[in-house]
Amino acid sequence: MKKTARPRFKPVVRRPSNVKAHLATTLVAICAAVGVLQFYRPGTVLGRTPFGARSVVDARTIGSASFNAFGRSGEVKLLFSMPGQRLEFPLAVGGDPATLSYEWTSLRGTETGFLPAPMEGAEVAAPKDPGFYFLTLVRGEDRQIIREPVVAVMRPFQEKLGTMLNGYRIGTYLSERLRGKDETPDGFLEVFPQHLDMAVSKHLRLRHFVTHDDQAEVWPKYIALNPKLLDKLELVFAELGGETAGASTGELELEVHSGFRTPGHNRRISGAAKDSRHQYGDAADVVVDANRNGRFDQNDYRLVVAAVEAIERAHPDLAGGLGIYTSRQYAKPYVHIDARGRRSRWRG
Repeated sequence: MKKTARPRFKPVVRRPSNVKAHLATTLVAICAAVGVLQFYRPGTVLGRTPFGARSVVDARTIGSASFNAFGRSGEVKLLFSMPGQRLEFPLAVGGDPATLSYEWTSLRGTETGFLPAPMEGAEVAAPKDPGFYFLTLVRGEDRQIIREPVVAVMRPFQEKLGTMLNGYRIGTYLSERLRGKDETPDGFLEVFPQHLDMAVSKHLRLRHFVTHDDQAEVWPKYIALNPKLLDKLELVFAELGGETAGASTGELELEVHSGFRTPGHNRRISGAAKDSRHQYGDAADVVVDANRNGRFDQNDYRLVVAAVEAIERAHPDLAGGLGIYTSRQYAKPYVHIDARGRRSRWRG
């Protein structure tokens, strides 16, 4: 037996019989809307690109960092600067930006000697002393510390005297010994013990990049670190579905076997490339439980390799080295990832 189709009903629009009354009502609504616009000023974006979820400003805040302050991955938590350099710090601010000024708060709790300066667009002048700083927004008597991203003011490479930098042994770069080779890091992050657990990105800490040499008791230590590497690693972890990477969080376990290596330490490592990218701060040797089976095994590296290839296809400027180390001489198979700017592949 054929079912009878249910009748379809169109919505009924009732038009007011009194056209003048309707026009009056509409006019009142428009006037009310104009009144609201006069008293409402949404958060203003200081930066080149639109802001995302991280940059939502409510009535209780002066401002917050825009999404594009966190790198391409959206997960890099450091902005790198040389002393006194002007750098872009994208912000979303509430109210009139012309009433804003800024100052710096040192993570070491020391005075910066930096007087409040007016906020002019998205550029700010970094402190002149190396260290880690929170940008602090000032409006009248109110102050708001922006805790992410942290501004990392580096100690310039030129301050290295011979093999030493402020009592810490760095060694010599190839460019310091050979003519025609001019590559060196721009500068070094100055690291004290209280900085070791500072997040440099969503899944990585400063301690992951400290050189494992015989200077355990020497402070401060110095690290070369390239933000491109942090962005690339975070994009790879995202490709693997790594929402909560890290041994303490459980889902995607991660270990960093080697981050920055001083040239002096690199020369003492058997089999290390003489001009290893680790010396420039744009390489890391990582072990990832990519298949989430609770152990590091031979199957993990294949997933990591596939993720690296996918990221380099999507972001050609992040091309770099990919080395696979699966020999039995290694307790855990690991992958070398770097952001040198050109493609290179090998097995170790």
